[in-house]
Amino acid sequence: MTKIKAAKSLVAGALSLAYFSIAPMSFANSDLPDLGTAAVNTFSLEKENTYGDAYMRVIRSSAPLLNDPVLNQYMTELGNKLVAHATGVKTPFYFFLLRNDEINAFAFFGGHVGVHTGLFLNADNESQLASVIGHEITHVTQRHLARSLEAKEKSSAATMAGLLGAILLTIAAPQAGMAALATTQALATQAQINYTRLHEKEADRIGMQILVDAGFDPNGAADFFAKLATRYRFTSKPPQMLLTHPLPESRIAEARNRAAQYPHRYIPDNIDFQLAKARIQVRFSSYSEEAALALFTDKLKKRSYEFKQAAQYGLALALLRSEKEAESEQIIDELLSEDPNNLFYIDTKTDLLLARGEHKAAISLLKKQRLLKPTSQVININLANTYIENNQASKAIPILEDMIFLDRQNQLPLLLLSDAYRKSGNKAMEHYAKAESMALAADYDGAIDQLNFAYRLSESDPLQLARIEARIRQFKQSKRAIEQL
Repeated sequence: MTKIKAAKSLVAGALSLAYFSIAPMSFANSDLPDLGTAAVNTFSLEKENTYGDAYMRVIRSSAPLLNDPVLNQYMTELGNKLVAHATGVKTPFYFFLLRNDEINAFAFFGGHVGVHTGLFLNADNESQLASVIGHEITHVTQRHLARSLEAKEKSSAATMAGLLGAILLTIAAPQAGMAALATTQALATQAQINYTRLHEKEADRIGMQILVDAGFDPNGAADFFAKLATRYRFTSKPPQMLLTHPLPESRIAEARNRAAQYPHRYIPDNIDFQLAKARIQVRFSSYSEEAALALFTDKLKKRSYEFKQAAQYGLALALLRSEKEAESEQIIDELLSEDPNNLFYIDTKTDLLLARGEHKAAISLLKKQRLLKPTSQVININLANTYIENNQASKAIPILEDMIFLDRQNQLPLLLLSDAYRKSGNKAMEHYAKAESMALAADYDGAIDQLNFAYRLSESDPLQLARIEARIRQFKQSKRAIEQL
């Protein structure tokens, strides 16, 4: 059993509340009580956050996470828009994308919500995508996972402790952890389908309320269910999630009934969703260069699109992928003339400028945008990367350090920071940045090795030596703490 399989088991099996893990159920009206405030004795919020941080580090080391600043910013903004209308939020939320064509989303401890790119490929509009995310947010706010594990622990404390301990063991000792996980596989499989009907009713009901309060179409959930049910009804090989968790007609009907309780209103789609979908289709799906070109050429020819601009953007990306930069840039420039502050277009314009070696033009474009969006990860990552490529690494360093301060879970700024320190000649800090990146991916031993390299290169700087010594102690303590959980 490989480490990546363990991570997939972690996020798709016993330790996630998958969106399609729903059994047939009766209509849940608005009189259902909220259960998230009920006491959970097994897992305190502090303990949930500790487990959540540990699991996220395993995922970073093993799963195909997308380090795409444009898509990550879109996903974070959409998720936060929904969280702003949720009740019972007791932890910060962290939304991330995995490059996987399977239709799935999952939530786990500490407000972590993962979304497969396959959801974008199969959703028709933002309300459909938001309905999935709202459901997962509810699993977190109502502490469904902690409550499910508490119930299981009462009946099988030793086995549940073994499962949690085995997963955490993979961080410090992967081979031993894999062996331990193998012995609890039966429990993981059972836990995947053993969530209570009440939890799922609660997630559907509260998730739809979040959806509506955030300004989305309450029919998004039922429309998405119906689309998937129609598409895979007669197929011999449906998606894995539908094999293990069938989509019954009752769930679609219940979603329709629940949506009908809200006043009808027209909800226009968001162009940013269609731009994100086009970006994923071209860059992060199974489409070949030729297929991506044909897809968006055909959309524009037949006018089969929600937004013409999104189809044009997809074609521009496909042309850029096929190394037809001049044709791509002509489209992007037209789009920018209509919407000069659109981050999707700015990111691609930057790529085109860098491809021609026009670093000064790219820097000028990005600096102007930074005045408007000083904390945008799209603008800051692009600007820092352009500085590094233009041999101005010293200007990239403060930008990246600010990003890391604001988002300590984002690995991409750390990777760029290491490169920036290398190009500026600061070998000690290059190793220090590498250490921080390794620690985010649960490689504490590798991180400590990098810090030891940094220590040997910092002999003339007593303050930096003290900082490195402190960080080594912290990493050792973190590793021990995980082993003892």
